[in-house]
Amino acid sequence: MSDARLITSLSNPLVKAARGLHLRKDREESGLFLAEGLKIAAEAVELGHAPKILMYGPDAKDHPVLRRIVAATMKAGGDVVEVHRDILEKVSRRDNPQTVVAVFEQVFAPLSSLTPQAAPSWVALQAVRDPGNLGTIIRTADAAGCGGVILVGECCDPYSVEGVRATMGSIFAVPLYKATVAEFLAWRESWPGSVVGTLLTATVDHKSADYVKPTLILMGNEQQGLPPELAAACDVNVKIPMRGRADSLNLSVATGIMIYAATG
Repeated sequence: MSDARLITSLSNPLVKAARGLHLRKDREESGLFLAEGLKIAAEAVELGHAPKILMYGPDAKDHPVLRRIVAATMKAGGDVVEVHRDILEKVSRRDNPQTVVAVFEQVFAPLSSLTPQAAPSWVALQAVRDPGNLGTIIRTADAAGCGGVILVGECCDPYSVEGVRATMGSIFAVPLYKATVAEFLAWRESWPGSVVGTLLTATVDHKSADYVKPTLILMGNEQQGLPPELAAACDVNVKIPMRGRADSLNLSVATGIMIYAATG
């Protein structure tokens, strides 16, 4: 592709910058993140997110979809480079890498910009620890038409490579918000619908709760669940019944059940 330049060295600054995005420190300092795959890069462009850096291997160079991504990247002033397979392996840390990897800007919106009535349901997650869980929840929120995902307290990074992979492209479609616990509690006071949490000690079944839209689903972290101060901020706390030997559900599964219970 004549628009691109060829890079063959792992010491090239663009390659080093992309590889560094596996580290949270580098992501936080740069405000950038890494996404892998032609399909995800194309979805990003369709949703108005042009890559800052676009790297592709020889197997992708003649793909018509890639040409659209290249055009969008160059129009936005990004870098377009062709690289050898070994560079794709190093950047993605995979033996069988995607033929395209791209670097994008992170986007977090302030809570003050959130319009509750814009969607029937929203998700807030407190101190979620597993990026795979977080990415899966973002993907589920996208599938169910949720308005966005609010990260409360010290959460894992949704823009980690693992988290982005788990979203399957939904990272570009779902608005993300960040807040401290204190900020969230203050903001929650003006929420116009129901705030619904989950607790093992709750007595209300998740299917029979009164979900007043817009519904804000508040989920605690994988180990402890909701802390008392956040459970107390809910209009109702519900339980998902355990009918077999398992006494709990994976966080992303439980959140998915709650999302669909709330959206109907």
